[in-house]
Amino acid sequence: MTTALSSDAVVAVVGAGAMGAGIAQVAAVAGHRVLLLDNRPQAAQLAIDGLRTQLDKLAAKGKMTAQAALAASQRLQAATQLSDLAPAALVVEAIVENLQAKQTLFVDLEALVSADCIFASNTSSISITALGSALKHAQRLAGLHFFNPAPVMALVEVVTGLATAPAVADLLYATASAWGKTAVHAKSTPGFIVNRVARPYYAEALRLRTEGAADCATLDAVMRESGGFRMGPFELMDMIGLDVNFAVTRSVWNAFFNDPRFLPSLIQQDLVDAGYLGKKSGRGFFDYREGAEKPQPQTEPRHAAPACTTVCGDAPAAKALAARLQALGVAFERAASADGRIAEADAAVLYVTDGRSATQRAAESGIADTVLMDLALDYHLATRTALASAGQCSEPAFSAACALLQAGGIQVSRLADVPGLAVMRTVAMLANEAADAVYQGVCTAHAVDDAMRLGVNYPAGPLAWADRVGLAKIRVVLSHLNASYGEDRYRVSPLIQRQVFQGKNIHG
Repeated sequence: MTTALSSDAVVAVVGAGAMGAGIAQVAAVAGHRVLLLDNRPQAAQLAIDGLRTQLDKLAAKGKMTAQAALAASQRLQAATQLSDLAPAALVVEAIVENLQAKQTLFVDLEALVSADCIFASNTSSISITALGSALKHAQRLAGLHFFNPAPVMALVEVVTGLATAPAVADLLYATASAWGKTAVHAKSTPGFIVNRVARPYYAEALRLRTEGAADCATLDAVMRESGGFRMGPFELMDMIGLDVNFAVTRSVWNAFFNDPRFLPSLIQQDLVDAGYLGKKSGRGFFDYREGAEKPQPQTEPRHAAPACTTVCGDAPAAKALAARLQALGVAFERAASADGRIAEADAAVLYVTDGRSATQRAAESGIADTVLMDLALDYHLATRTALASAGQCSEPAFSAACALLQAGGIQVSRLADVPGLAVMRTVAMLANEAADAVYQGVCTAHAVDDAMRLGVNYPAGPLAWADRVGLAKIRVVLSHLNASYGEDRYRVSPLIQRQVFQGKNIHG
C-alpha cells in the first residue's frame, strides 16, 4: 500500500486565487509547510493573511483547536519568486486554465526542483497528457483536481495522463486521503469524471425547456422535490455562471469530436450572447435584479377527490402511494398490476414513465386515459411530482389522477407530454454517461458514484441509483428515448446492455 507524502515534506502551490489558497489551507492544516506563489504583486501574502483570518474563525467556532489553527497559520509562507519553490516535494499548480501557461510553468519548475519532486495540476478541463508533453519527465505529473471551496468539498480527482507513473498517482491518492479528502482515480479524458458525467443534468433540462415541457422554475422544483437534488439545473447554472457552464459543455463536446450526447444548447448560447450570465450579471434563466419577482413553480390546483381509487401492484411507487394514503386516512382499494400500472383513479390509469410519451403509451395499450408520473428519489418522501397526460386523455381523468396524488400529500406539476418526463430521463442519462465512463476505463463504478455525490452533491451516485431503479428499467427508458428522438444522443451504454443481458446490476 502506497504511503502518503510525509508531513515533513514541503508543498508548493502556484496560484493564490480561491482554488490555490484553498489548497494551501488544506495542505497546511494537514501539517505541511506550504509555499504559496502568485505572479501578481502581494497576492500570495494577501491570500495568506485571509487564510489566517479564516483559520482563526474556524477555531472560534470550535471546528479546530486554537493551537492547530495557529500551527497551520505558521506553516503558510508567501514565496516571491519561482526559485523559492526549490525545496518542494510536491508542487500543485492552480493558475489560469491555459495549456501554454501551465506547460511553461512546469518546464520552468523542472529546472529548479529535485528530480523526485511531484507535479500536480488542479486543472478541471485540460488534458494531463497534453500538459505532460512539454516535460522531460512527464511521469512525475498528474492531475489533482480539487472542488471549490477546497477546504470544504470532500472530493479530489487524481487524474492520470498517458505518461503518468502509477506510483505518482498512487502517492497523490494516498496524500489526498491523508488530507481528509475522498480521492478517486480517473484517466485523463475530457471532463475527467465530474465535468463529464454531470453534463446530462444540464443538457436534459435545457432540452426539456426547448421542447416547452415546462418553465424553468417548475422544472427546478420537480428536480428538487421529486429527484432530491439540492438545486434545480437552471438555478444551478445561474449560480455557476452561464458563460462558465456553456464553456465547459462546449469544451467537452469539442473534445469528444462533437458527440451529440454533449451537444450545447441554443437557449444557453442566446443567454450568454445577451450577457445574461446568471447571478453575477443580475439576469440568467431567472431575474436577480432588485425588485424582481421570484417565479413560482406551476402547481396544479386542488382537484376533487376521485369517486373510485385503486392502488395497483407492489412497485416502489405503488407501495409508497398506498402507505401515504393509509397514513392520511384516505380510503382506497388494492389490486394486482398486469401492465405496470400503479394506480387507477376513476377513468385514469397511472403509470411511472418508461421513456415513452403518454400519447404513445396510450396508443400502444389502447388505454386512452393514460397518465404518466415521474421518477422520485424516494416516493415516500417526495413532496412534488410531474405528471403528463396522453393526447387522448380526458381532462376529468387527468384531474382524477392529480387528486389521487394530492390526497397522498404530493403536489403536482403538469408537464407537456415529453418522453421520459424530467427526473427519469435525467437520471437515466446520468447513469448512462457514468456507465460509459466505467466501460471506457476512465474510473470504477464506485469512483464515479463517489465523485458525483461528493463533487456535485447528487443525492445518490448515478450507478447506485440506476441499480435501485433497476438497470433493466433504465435500459428500457434509454431505448424508448432513443426510439422517440431517433438520435445517437440516447444510445445505450454497452456496459448497461451487458449487465442487463447477464441479469446483473452495475454493482453486482
